[in-house]
Amino acid sequence: MTQRDRELDYKDLLDQELFCDAVIRVEEVDFNIHKVILANCTSYFRNLFTVWSEPDEKVYSIPVISSDMMKLIIEFAYTGSVNVTESNALRVFMAADYLCFEDLVQICCNFFEKLLCPHNCIGIWQFTKNYHLPELQLKAFHYVLSHFEQVVFGEEFLQLSAQDVSDIISSDNLNVRQEAAVFEAIVRWITHEPQEREGYAYLLMPKVRLSMMPTEYIQSHVLSNQLMTDNLMYQAMVSEVIECKDRILGRPRLPSAILLAIGGLNSSMDLTNVIEAFDVRANCWMNITNLSERPRAYHGAAYLGGYVYCVGGFAQVFIATNSVRRFDLSTRTWQEVAPMHYRRRSVCVTVLNGCIYAMGGYDGHTRLSSAEFYQPETNQWLEIAPMHDQRSKASCTAFNGKIYICGGYDGNECLQTAECYNPETNQWTLISPMSSRRSGLGVIAYNNHVYAVGGSDGTAELQTAEVYNPHTNTWRSVSSMMTPRCSFGIEVVEDRLFVVGGFCDNTISNVEYYDSETNEWSQAWGMDVGRGALSCCVLSGLPNMADYTIPREN
Repeated sequence: MTQRDRELDYKDLLDQELFCDAVIRVEEVDFNIHKVILANCTSYFRNLFTVWSEPDEKVYSIPVISSDMMKLIIEFAYTGSVNVTESNALRVFMAADYLCFEDLVQICCNFFEKLLCPHNCIGIWQFTKNYHLPELQLKAFHYVLSHFEQVVFGEEFLQLSAQDVSDIISSDNLNVRQEAAVFEAIVRWITHEPQEREGYAYLLMPKVRLSMMPTEYIQSHVLSNQLMTDNLMYQAMVSEVIECKDRILGRPRLPSAILLAIGGLNSSMDLTNVIEAFDVRANCWMNITNLSERPRAYHGAAYLGGYVYCVGGFAQVFIATNSVRRFDLSTRTWQEVAPMHYRRRSVCVTVLNGCIYAMGGYDGHTRLSSAEFYQPETNQWLEIAPMHDQRSKASCTAFNGKIYICGGYDGNECLQTAECYNPETNQWTLISPMSSRRSGLGVIAYNNHVYAVGGSDGTAELQTAEVYNPHTNTWRSVSSMMTPRCSFGIEVVEDRLFVVGGFCDNTISNVEYYDSETNEWSQAWGMDVGRGALSCCVLSGLPNMADYTIPREN
């Protein structure tokens, strides 16, 4: 007999009031129960039946709890199931907490966690302070930090205490693209109740990392703000920061995501196993190479479920491989997983619906049109419908539940064709071709469009870029990169499109990023090791994110 069967039997006994040996009385409502069932669930009832009452007692009155909550709790004790909703979650939690019902408390905490949003996360964080809920408290606080730029415009933020605001804005994990958002949040909080809160400027304003702000913003927005003009001490501090800005190293916040650049070919055309992590807030690369890992180039990289996967490419003697290895980000160790059905050099890889897709490539003899996907749960690769075109050195991205693959080389010419895969129908559909032939390009979903960047047209490396609108099935040009490149890494980090390394006559370490709001490319800090035929992926949500960033020293 299973545990579930036993629970159903117990519920039958309860419904028929067979062998009941006690009564729980709440708000003049009586519930017949079996002592052993409730005592087995919680220490409250064990003590109630054995310590806090006489041995021959049959009726136990319980204050505080409402009758409808007691009915729900008794049913949970007998069945192990409960219907927690937004309307009853708080009452269920308080009743379960009062009765020391740990399993039910955890169910409520899991429910609260799923409810977290920018409008209620502060309320849930504050709620956890009144109870011993360290795990939920930490998750709610991290949610506040991660969604700060939305949270500050909610009513809950305005009701925080000065110390709570200080705790939030002091954190390295505060997720803000620009430090100006922190200054503006403080101003908004103080001006909500200016008479009561102006005195807290001394506590909060020093938490703003002024050295990370543009000087123009400090002069036009910070020094001119009335809170600053009324505070000579803070004005002096701000002025000192401006004077020393070029000579001091600011303390950036931790990024919400990390860009990894993996493997490739170096300037001597040798395979390399170098892995560098880009800290976008510090604008700096950190070498995290695992020397035990084999070199690899013209491979694909993907981040899924806490692992980085390296797919195909070639290793050692420049022979195409079907091997797949994954990197455990918590232990920094590599392990082999199931190989693909086909050897694929110059493969393109993306993640969709919890699976890794690998398409096209070169097996050493033929450019491939075949495609397959990997299921981590089963450690298996399954084939899908082949593409319309054979493609190596193509690039792909997942967007709105579909996969878009563009360009590449078919063995005769560089391609400008593009196609789209729908996993629901297992069909590829040709879409409008790009305006340029592109092999070794970068394709990425960004700002609700599909971008195709750089590559080679067969005669020269390209610096042009174009963007596809799936709704109109049309391409249009956007600003060109500063540096032509092909066989490079491409990813989106914190709402900016990054291109990393690649070939331009030789390997390059150059990195730049594109902002769709301004339609402009800007230079980022280059990699320590110039590489082409590398692959990139983005890490997010890591509990040990700080291990892959530049150390933040006081």
